[in-house]
Amino acid sequence: MKIVVLKFGGTSVADVPQIKNISLKVKKEVYLGNKVIVVVSAMAGVTNNLIDLVKRMSDTPPNSEYDVVLSTGEQVTSALLAIALHNLNIKARSWLGWQVPVTSNKSYSKAVIEEVKTGPLLEFFKKNQVAVVSGFQGLSGENRITTLGRGGSDTSAVAIAAAFSAERCDIYTDVDGVYTTDPRIVKSAKKLDLITYEEMLELASQGAKVLQTRSVALAMKYNVKLRVLSSFEDLPGTSIIKEGKNMEKSEISGIAHSLNEAKITLSGVPDRPGQAAEIFGALAKYSINVDMIVQSSSINHKATDITFTIPETDLLTAESTIKKIQKKINFEKFITETNVVKISVVGNAMRTQSGIAKTMFETLANNQINIHVISTSEIKISVLISSDYYELAMRSLHSAFGLDRK
Repeated sequence: MKIVVLKFGGTSVADVPQIKNISLKVKKEVYLGNKVIVVVSAMAGVTNNLIDLVKRMSDTPPNSEYDVVLSTGEQVTSALLAIALHNLNIKARSWLGWQVPVTSNKSYSKAVIEEVKTGPLLEFFKKNQVAVVSGFQGLSGENRITTLGRGGSDTSAVAIAAAFSAERCDIYTDVDGVYTTDPRIVKSAKKLDLITYEEMLELASQGAKVLQTRSVALAMKYNVKLRVLSSFEDLPGTSIIKEGKNMEKSEISGIAHSLNEAKITLSGVPDRPGQAAEIFGALAKYSINVDMIVQSSSINHKATDITFTIPETDLLTAESTIKKIQKKINFEKFITETNVVKISVVGNAMRTQSGIAKTMFETLANNQINIHVISTSEIKISVLISSDYYELAMRSLHSAFGLDRK
């Protein structure tokens, strides 16, 4: 049995005409003889409306009830698409996350998938052709609905594709593939035909919104064949592949940016063992992802400043969490800044090519752009800069690395 997984995001299912349109894409796969699992997001704007409803009811709702409300958007989409397929004489039915089931831990709003059970859907496929699954949803061990975080339907789709050993997982969105950078900011951005899992993972984690970071990590772990395609045009898209022939390439793959950044500095932290563990351990308890970290000691080594970045949406939680341990840590000042943007240059070329950091820093300096924080990995260099200059930085770096001509 050949199974393919198709995932459609919010803009792809924005309204009834668009849902009817994607039902035709599903029909094509059925006519090719495939068993099809479709994973859908909520219709565009619906999740934000649901969040507003919860906020109008309470500033501090129970996390479990918050997830129940948010999960309803995908339920509507899956049923509407199943109806559209019935209109095309395609045997289909909608499945909620708990019906598959997709089991998860109980980290509400940021749940992690533990298992996708295949039995019920495999039995269904004996007489039917299309299962339309509500993405973004999980079921905790306490039998409560959980959600997987923003973009979680991507993760649902890849996890399902891995569980069923699917031939491929196609992610349909409002762009026709992965670009060298955001084409809305840099008009000369070019679409990539191929990109490695590692490069895509770095781009996604550094702000590229084409795919959720967790979905790329899952695809790499289970070797899921992944493609990014347009819901609106019949174009080849971008394939995410294993590292192979591209390993020795002498060029950067892309430039990502993240606007959702907050910088925190703890000034005057006594310089003794265990301080960093105490700080970041406290943040980890609330599932706050810490990214760039810089520690600088004073000349006499009696005190240090620790600077790091987190998602801006977690700033209030981080502030209250750290201030609870202020007496234990005994730092002097807690300083925050939100007028910052992270710019990242990504490419496997960094493994073998020298001078990439030099080009990046010279380009920023020539444009009078000051760097607040720097972090690196084997295939990535990230800088934190003032948000006033991020568009200039992206355009300048795109040109400096020859991506305009790619």
